[in-house]
Amino acid sequence: MIKSAQIRANQSYRQRLARKGVTRFEIMALESDRALLRSLAKRLAENDANAQELRATIRSATMAVDEHPGSILHKLRQSPLVDADLSLQRDRNEGRRIDF
Repeated sequence: MIKSAQIRANQSYRQRLARKGVTRFEIMALESDRALLRSLAKRLAENDANAQELRATIRSATMAVDEHPGSILHKLRQSPLVDADLSLQRDRNEGRRIDF
């Protein structure tokens, strides 16, 4: 089966991108974010010092608390209540009797 010119052009274009380390993928986002995401992808594909700085900024802004092992424990240790003298003992009364 002979490939059409359009299919061959698409394949060679994607091969050129792959040699540069660029890949094509699809994301789902709001229509209003389309221009933003395209410009962001274009800036990141440049792979220069500005792109590295932009990657670091985005990673720090989007990183979840639980992505680092032990990060919850670290945050709890930074709490202002760490050195507070708290009494955590519960009163062990048995409550009241209820007649049914």
